[in-house]
Order: sequence, then C-alpha cells, then structure tokens
Amino acid sequence: MEPFLGTWKLESSENFEEYLGQLGVPVAFRHLAALEKPTIHISAHGNKVIIKTESSFKNFEISFKLGEEFDETTADNRKVKSIITLDGDSLVHIQKWLGKETTIKRQIVNRKMVAKYTMNNIVSTRIYKKV
Repeated sequence: MEPFLGTWKLESSENFEEYLGQLGVPVAFRHLAALEKPTIHISAHGNKVIIKTESSFKNFEISFKLGEEFDETTADNRKVKSIITLDGDSLVHIQKWLGKETTIKRQIVNRKMVAKYTMNNIVSTRIYKKV
C-alpha cells in the first residue's frame, strides 16, 4: 500500500467520457466530469484505507479494508458492492451493481499513479502526479 499513499493530482486523461457513457452517466455530466482535474488523497490507518477524491464538481470518500467487500455510493450516485485488493503492485477496485461490473486498476509507474478504468471493452487511462 505504501507507494499509493499521499496526494495525487490528475495530470492527463483519455477516453474518460466514453468510460462514463458505459457506466450510464448522462451526457451533460460526462462532459463536466471529463473536464475536472480531481485531487485524490490516499491514506491508511491501521488496516483501514481511505481514498478521498476532491474536485469542483463533487467530493467523495471511501473507507475500506483490503480484501473485504463494502457498500459504496459512487460519484455518479450508483449504489455498488465494491472490493479493493492489492494484487502484486496493483490496487484493484471492482464495483458490481445490477448485474454489471467495472474495474479500476491503479499502479505506480515512474513515480506517477496510472489508473485504468475498464467497463465492457472501453478503457480509460488517467495519470496522476504526486503533489
């Protein structure tokens, strides 16, 4: 978990609007969300991990234990069952709802956090720089 801890600012993003479309996010919100440059704070307190996302659009926070399923309300208000695991050097976040599934896979590459958001055959890559 250690390499992920800290504050990260979005540096670049590709295919995020398309990914949000796969999630069912309305068109107007997709465009606004894709323009945002959120800041993510990742911290650990004992065996609990907290990920806070801040943007001018919306702030939200999740708190979880690695490998334990939890209820999550996403930034676009989906009610999902989530599980986050550490798989080698990847932090893998799986969300399931209404028979659907999406995966967010985060890795540290060249001191940046690379997040790949996958839904169906659409992949969005977002790169964050540590601040």
